[in-house]
Amino acid sequence: MPTEPLPFPSAVSPEVIEIERALTRVTYLSTRARMHDRLMAIAGIPLDRAAMALLRQVADSEPQRPGELAQRLGVEASHVTRTVQQLQKAGYVTRAPDPDDRRAQRIQLTGTGRDAVDRVREAGARGLQLALDGWGQEDLGRLAVLFHRMVDDFLSHAADEEGERPAPAPRD
Repeated sequence: MPTEPLPFPSAVSPEVIEIERALTRVTYLSTRARMHDRLMAIAGIPLDRAAMALLRQVADSEPQRPGELAQRLGVEASHVTRTVQQLQKAGYVTRAPDPDDRRAQRIQLTGTGRDAVDRVREAGARGLQLALDGWGQEDLGRLAVLFHRMVDDFLSHAADEEGERPAPAPRD
């Protein structure tokens, strides 16, 4: 069943066009396999991109059911199940009974998982620090505030379109 095209404003500002172009470039650069492999090597963490994305999601929220994780990551539940099994076998996550439904389980980080996420985030932050070395503190602060505002607005817009409540923004 084909989907209807999204309504598009008749006049998009040049600033929004440039933001979209910059975000496309940033997304491309940050999701390249070589970039991931380099970051994992620096952090000393042997995880693929899917496993690291799931581990970060678990780290940024309360323990969640696998179905909730799949929804937040935009992947099939079977994908999350396989990845959770991989992470559990490696000692990064564990399953705990859901306090609301003892038949269900929630996925939570272990100490090893928390350490892995912290190491990857530190390695990523060091790389950003080097890349943005010529920026002043005021510009960095303004960029951080604007990025968080933009992500919050994206989440709110997506929730409005999907009829759901946006997830709270994780703050490191």
